[in-house]
Amino acid sequence: MNCLFIFGTRPEAIKMAPLVKQFQKNDHFQAKVCVTAQHREMLDQVLDFFGIQPDYDLNLMQPNQTLFDITAKGLKALEAVLDDCQPDIVFVQGDTTTCFIGGLAAFYKKIKVAHIEAGLRSGNKYSPFPEEINRELTSKVADFHFAPTIKAVQNLALENISSNVHLVGNTVIDALLLGLDILKNDNKIKDSFQNIDFNKRVILVTGHRRESFGKPFENIASAIKTLAESYRDIEVVYPVHLNPNVRQVVNKTLGDVPNIKLIEPLPYPKLIWLMNQSYLVLTDSGGIQEEAPALGKPVLVMREVTERTEGIDAGTAKLVGTSKEKIIAEASKLLDDAEAYALMSNSVNPYGDGTTSQKVSDILSNIELTK
Repeated sequence: MNCLFIFGTRPEAIKMAPLVKQFQKNDHFQAKVCVTAQHREMLDQVLDFFGIQPDYDLNLMQPNQTLFDITAKGLKALEAVLDDCQPDIVFVQGDTTTCFIGGLAAFYKKIKVAHIEAGLRSGNKYSPFPEEINRELTSKVADFHFAPTIKAVQNLALENISSNVHLVGNTVIDALLLGLDILKNDNKIKDSFQNIDFNKRVILVTGHRRESFGKPFENIASAIKTLAESYRDIEVVYPVHLNPNVRQVVNKTLGDVPNIKLIEPLPYPKLIWLMNQSYLVLTDSGGIQEEAPALGKPVLVMREVTERTEGIDAGTAKLVGTSKEKIIAEASKLLDDAEAYALMSNSVNPYGDGTTSQKVSDILSNIELTK
């Protein structure tokens, strides 16, 4: 079976990497990789770490690119790739613009589409933007829906999608465990964090979502500052996103607090290593909501809505929004109350056990594709 994996951002690369590796070692498949490079540097870091060499590289990323640019240029470029590769099936992941145009291009060529991490929904088409509509549209053209959780399966059923829906968990856990295994023999990685006091309880913070720009982001930064000043036994580590809307607020509010370390964005290996050393995670990232609980790290989600409600339901994460008061209250509870911390830390991660790639491979090994 001739398979083409299309992805273009760092999160997609992370979640596709274990799947690509799984398919490359299975003689039933011929696996090829096309990257759009919707992201460039961050994408390349992940490819290097997992040892993946793209067969096609569209190199789309341009300064100040818009959704119009990525969609139009990417869709046209994929036409030539599909003509050259002639895949039996195209794999797309998640909810990026690359995911949407990859599925659409395959549909135009009447090629089967497998959607990895299918069925996530927030119910609000503008939050997250444009991801919510990207994943809905991808579901309409997909032939195989590999859903991470029961809730995702139910979401698809509500849209009358029930054929070829498979509950398999999330490949992000496969990638996390594979990545930490690779890092076991890296004795130098801690040297990258020499200015961080690991004798303190480390709180990892990530925040970058565009719907939080402005006042919501100011509230988040103010909450983090209050926590750091109230708890001198914690070390807040914040890899600050490159977007000026993030950097200006974060540097202004948090730049002079001694136990807050503002650092440059981390490549994937260093991020998962740091996550594994952390006590608590405050984030608006989708992937981290899934990854941190696999390591027993409680997650406070700094968004008003999340499509990853399974973690909320399972007790591995709490939705605190962008309210300064709520962020402080919930973080303080986890810092002060050992029982509350243990309850979240020991909850079962609903996103899988690291066998998702094997399950997808097994399913497609037993299917005969027809046009």
